[in-house]
Amino acid sequence: MRPDLELTSVPVWALNPTRPGADLSGRAWTIIAFGPHGADIAQTWIDQIASVHGESAVRLHRCDDGTQCDDGTASAIEALTADLVDARVGWRLMMAGPADACLRLRGAAGALGVADDEMTVASTDDDARTVHCVHCGAVTRAQVQLDQVLPCSSCARKLLVYHHVSRRAGTYLGFMVDAEQPAEVPS
Repeated sequence: MRPDLELTSVPVWALNPTRPGADLSGRAWTIIAFGPHGADIAQTWIDQIASVHGESAVRLHRCDDGTQCDDGTASAIEALTADLVDARVGWRLMMAGPADACLRLRGAAGALGVADDEMTVASTDDDARTVHCVHCGAVTRAQVQLDQVLPCSSCARKLLVYHHVSRRAGTYLGFMVDAEQPAEVPS
């Protein structure tokens, strides 16, 4: 039986593409866009903010390769860290791109002290998941859905992609699907 995903740690935007409007309650914004679809959403947000507040308080960072989560996320975290130096009351973070890249950036933002109510997320793609193996600690990125099984990229165990996301790391929990089965003994 599949749990009610609204009661899990998986954000709604990580399950289905979303396109919320810009958070107009702020006074300054950092917008991080992964890939071309994220850039389209970012431009919409900039236009919405400019119509109310002007563009001067918006910093846009494009991470053009959101499909390569490690590369795109690393540059996004670097940009976020630099922008936080100047952040004051009323600062907002908005991110748009593949859900797995946004999950990792949200985890880094939380570690840097950004509160959930200061973040807006638009996900453009929810097909890929980054899964943390609880057995060896490796992280595997693959096109996989919740409750499906994938091999760990390090220890090759068959991991069940569980409906839990680490808020710190932005990865899904993966554990050996047949751990309770006795090991086969060669005859």
